[in-house]
Amino acid sequence: MRAAFLLLFFYLALNIQAQTLNGFTLNNALVNPSDIKKGGPPRNGIPALDYPQFIPAQEASFLHDQELLIGVFLTNEAKAYPINILNWHEIVNDSIGGQPIVVTYCPLCGSGMVFSALVKEQALIFGVSGLLYNSDVLLYDRQTESLWSQMMAKGITGKNKGKKLTFVPSELTTWKQWKEKYPQTMVLSTHTGYVRNYAVNPYNGYDQTEQLYVSVTNTSNLLPAKERVLGIQIKQSFKAYPYSELAKAEGSITDIFKGVKITITYNKEAQTAVLESPKNLTASSSYWFAWYAFHPYTKRYKHP
Repeated sequence: MRAAFLLLFFYLALNIQAQTLNGFTLNNALVNPSDIKKGGPPRNGIPALDYPQFIPAQEASFLHDQELLIGVFLTNEAKAYPINILNWHEIVNDSIGGQPIVVTYCPLCGSGMVFSALVKEQALIFGVSGLLYNSDVLLYDRQTESLWSQMMAKGITGKNKGKKLTFVPSELTTWKQWKEKYPQTMVLSTHTGYVRNYAVNPYNGYDQTEQLYVSVTNTSNLLPAKERVLGIQIKQSFKAYPYSELAKAEGSITDIFKGVKITITYNKEAQTAVLESPKNLTASSSYWFAWYAFHPYTKRYKHP
């Protein structure tokens, strides 16, 4: 009897251990824990920026016109977060227009999303867990150590499991386009408090191959894996607007999705797509493989 009890004890202990990665407990996760993978660096091995410094546009000499950034405009305030900085940090805890926000970027999915940091009226501070789900960064909030999926915009473990993040409209665009649109924009400074070579892309060449560093649960060969799409969500319906299809139009396209008239502008020179209207829709740019991994029943736009 004692031997059977000891065997059961060790089995349960091993099972609990198997449900823990990077110090995060995965028991009862909203997704299959076996689909959560280590990304390589440990928890906080990729350091989030908690005290971001900003400079005026005219002082951002480190930025070239065609460099990508995540731009946010809220209550008459514009901020630019260069991808060459986000590649090294992935998360910026910040505020704009008096509202606490978290700016997120996953280099493996090419996905840039901005959320309100307010969850149930509490301002959360986020870090990089070092874990991935569907190759996408898992954030964690430092208050409860709950894990959050960037592309699901939802807590998947811990006390905040099932809670949603509220999107803040943003654009994945070039420095040239953003500063022309918002000449008074402030720019995230390279003086981050960390020693990094922000002129070097640690993922150089990744976007030019079909190779994924981490496997995903759903795959599709309808488009190249790393083709960029602008993903639109209306309630629980999803549609992808491939850049290759948008490029066939002259400037803008108009589409009807779930009864909503959608206008998207595509810049061929910069190879960027921006949702022009309606502004209240959830829209984000990512690689096709990532969008499909999370939304396998997505519709796909084809230019007539």
